[in-house]
Amino acid sequence: MAYLWASILLYVLMGGADFGAGILEFLSTKKSKEQTRKAMYRAIGPIWEANHMWLIIAIVILFVGFPVIYSTVSIYLHIPLVIMLLGIVARGTAFSFRNYDAVQDKMQTVYSKTFMYSSIITPLFLGIIAGSAVSGRIDPLATHFADAYIFSWLGLFPVTVGIFTVTICGFLAAIFIIGETKTEAERQRFIQKAKHMSLAAIAAALLVLIAAQRDGVPLASWLFGNPISITCVVLAALSLIWMWVSLFRQSTKWLRIIAGAQISLLLVAITYEHYPVLINLKNSDGLSLLIHKGTDKTIHALAVALLAGSVFILPALFYLLYSFNKQEEA
Repeated sequence: MAYLWASILLYVLMGGADFGAGILEFLSTKKSKEQTRKAMYRAIGPIWEANHMWLIIAIVILFVGFPVIYSTVSIYLHIPLVIMLLGIVARGTAFSFRNYDAVQDKMQTVYSKTFMYSSIITPLFLGIIAGSAVSGRIDPLATHFADAYIFSWLGLFPVTVGIFTVTICGFLAAIFIIGETKTEAERQRFIQKAKHMSLAAIAAALLVLIAAQRDGVPLASWLFGNPISITCVVLAALSLIWMWVSLFRQSTKWLRIIAGAQISLLLVAITYEHYPVLINLKNSDGLSLLIHKGTDKTIHALAVALLAGSVFILPALFYLLYSFNKQEEA
């Protein structure tokens, strides 16, 4: 369960910043798109090939260790899942073709638009899936197609969570790219983008709270119903103030750590209250990580595989980051 939580967090942080790079490119003016693109390549280069590893790990953990939860999500949320996966494929394909296509023609425009639009669509539906999973919209007793497979995810709360996810991705990208800029003008431009995306994320968070109240999702209780969640929310708010002070003072040394801490604290605050329930079902207690799990032998084997995999994956990831930094210095 710790590996599942950590893989989700790392995918939001690394994959989110990756998606956010495309979002920032989409929001850039025509004149500054090329500059944004170059800064983006420097920022996401070290994790471009590795960031989806965290999503794969989360899927494997659910598939092997919690098959009931995996099958429920993949059945009732198969439409947003397919759209999200298509967005991942389209985005990666467009990114590669745009950079390595031997022929520079009008297709470059198609690749760029595909990359930018899929950078928005993918986190949007990732957030919709997350919002649907916790909102109690999934109805295993539904007898009509629309009730089972459309309205399980198409609602105000899941959509606002999707919008919030998009803004978070743009915010993370802006924060991460600040440290990769080469000129003061470029640095100032991304500091402004970070401010704008932070405000957008705050506005989207308010929309999520309003939607939760309207749809009967006890989000306020999850965030303020226990000392742990309250502490996390307070610390996240204080770190937000620290971040804004740092941005106004042009002090960007700790920004990445602050942004990562904010996302981590919010994830703890949201998940702590309804742990060990991962999926809230309509008119049901939901699916628990402690109850709806595989056999003890399966869980043991999965744990051993994850621990053994960490010995290879984590050093390789750190070396990847190190090698890219050395390449930049050279």
